[in-house]
Amino acid sequence: MKNQQIGEEELLDLKKKIEKAKISVSELKGQQKSLMNQLKTEYGCTTIEQAEKKLASIDKEIAGLDKEINDKIEVISKKYNFEE
Repeated sequence: MKNQQIGEEELLDLKKKIEKAKISVSELKGQQKSLMNQLKTEYGCTTIEQAEKKLASIDKEIAGLDKEINDKIEVISKKYNFEE
């Protein structure tokens, strides 16, 4: 039968790992807070859901502008006999 006791060294090792994990969690929370503040400041979004909707809206706007630019390039190309 295996010995179920944990040695002092193992406990200290686990304690170090827990402390490192706590520091990582704290750092990640700070990064998250910073990014959420940036979303609020730059895009007026206070939630991830709002940011996703804003992103979809911006993507749609970009697609529309891209089409408009391509259409105008085509018109200019035809008008001045440019080849693409």
